[in-house]
Amino acid sequence: MTVSDLTLLAPFVAAILVAAAILVVDFIAPGRTVPALVVTFGGLTLVGALIAVTGQHPGTAFRGGYVVDELTTFLDLLFVSIAALTMAFAPDYLESRGLPVAEFAAVLVFAMSGAMLIAGSADLLVLFLGLELMVLPGYMLAGYHKTDGYSTEGAIKYFLLGSFSSAIFLFGLSFVWGITGTTSIAGVATYLGDVASGAKALSPGLGLGLAFLMTGVAFKMAAVPFHYWTPDAYQGSPTPVTGYLSVGPKIGAFALIIRLFGETLGPLAAEWNIVIIVLAALTMTLGNLVALTQDNVKRMLAYSSIAHTGYMLVGFAAYGAGQIQGLEGLLYYGAAYTFMNLGAFAVIAALQKKLGVTSNLSTFAGLIRREPVLAILMTLFLLSLTGIPPTAGFFGKFYVILAAVQAGGWLTALAVLAMLNAAMAAFYYLRVVVYMFMRDPQGEHPSLQHGRLVWAGLAVATVFTIVLGLFPSVLLGIVENAAKAVTPLLG
Repeated sequence: MTVSDLTLLAPFVAAILVAAAILVVDFIAPGRTVPALVVTFGGLTLVGALIAVTGQHPGTAFRGGYVVDELTTFLDLLFVSIAALTMAFAPDYLESRGLPVAEFAAVLVFAMSGAMLIAGSADLLVLFLGLELMVLPGYMLAGYHKTDGYSTEGAIKYFLLGSFSSAIFLFGLSFVWGITGTTSIAGVATYLGDVASGAKALSPGLGLGLAFLMTGVAFKMAAVPFHYWTPDAYQGSPTPVTGYLSVGPKIGAFALIIRLFGETLGPLAAEWNIVIIVLAALTMTLGNLVALTQDNVKRMLAYSSIAHTGYMLVGFAAYGAGQIQGLEGLLYYGAAYTFMNLGAFAVIAALQKKLGVTSNLSTFAGLIRREPVLAILMTLFLLSLTGIPPTAGFFGKFYVILAAVQAGGWLTALAVLAMLNAAMAAFYYLRVVVYMFMRDPQGEHPSLQHGRLVWAGLAVATVFTIVLGLFPSVLLGIVENAAKAVTPLLG
């Protein structure tokens, strides 16, 4: 281990230390929320600063097992943003239910560190370690409300299917390692380059290993038909956890697929891209069709999250067909989806501050008269999720669909299907808006006092949702540089 290695790994190490510091502070001042939040936000700010500084000096660490490039920097900053926004929305909800905030923060930061490790992985074993460090805390968060039967049920389903998918992924990794003789992403890519050129044969064992890897990744990103854990896990989890699970592990899974398929398996793009196209079509279509039937907004957003996975897969399919704009669109979509989806879940969490309030559509009836600011913000986030201009969600869909059209062939049909799905999604998103503005409230709904952190988080989510829609070039240059970090291996 050299000084250079430690320097490049500084943001990841800092994230681990921040999580440990939160636990120490909670041990010294048990049950006190403010010290834990100060350490959490101060630590996340420090991690973000280290990511920005380290990103100015790209390189590799630990004999090429970890890489810092533009893609790593972009994804790490996005993961820090996800953790910070989740922590802004969580305390009001958790404290009203007697759930400890400090433990929640520590587990969340540990999950963030796993996602950061995925983003910088240049070795398949490191990739798997990062994946497990990201998902294991997620199982704990899903069951965080231990006295709630729905939370426990969702956590058990998430854990069992998640463990099963991790075993499948590891089994595929062992096949690839045994046949190629290396776990280095560059080394495996070189071997597969020989396979693609005909210098080496694609053995049945290697093909089986690639199939297992694809299956494991599809489970993690909740792609159809590997999505069954998602609705129950999302609905049963505490609402701030649901918001995190709908964004954090999903972006982490796409970081995994970029490193694994965009780099490691890049030479065989013509083979695996067919599977990506099929997964994209099934995922966005089934996700939207089932979301149409939901009367619970959390469950509706769970199926909506599955559909958004399909939209992002459209961008990756275009990238697999040789269009770098597809990867740029995917990264842009990931950032836009982070802020608009977390904002929507933040509104739900704010309404559920009072115990006993459900996330059914009836809860949103007449919201414009009870909580006008929350109703307006929820409308903005839902319009962005629909893809209405000029919001961030519109340009996210625009870039991935445009890349698919430019790729041509079957990708053109996939682009048309994505547009039809976006139109279908408008029905269930706008139905919530209709309830907020055109339905009378049911029962008594006393006014709630929301904390400053909630309003600050909503302000950040709102600003990014609007700015990325009005001025997409603000982020477009950044995602272009991040995408170029992957391009040489695909070429």
